[in-house]
Amino acid sequence: MGFIRGIGPMELIIILVIVMIIFGVGRLTEIGGVLGRSIKEFRNSVSGDDATEPGNESKDDSPTEQVGPGKQQ
Repeated sequence: MGFIRGIGPMELIIILVIVMIIFGVGRLTEIGGVLGRSIKEFRNSVSGDDATEPGNESKDDSPTEQVGPGKQQ
């Protein structure tokens, strides 16, 4: 990745200005939030901190009984 060595602070500022012109400031914050969550989920999956491991169940994952035809509440 030798091409990264040639990027200095001035080039980064120019890239940031171009991105802000294309996406706008409001959309840029959404993109940053999505990117941050994606990186966090990736790191959790790589390190093994997954919610599917025993003992890490959330309250939403608990089984619920469904009421259908022929079943009483």
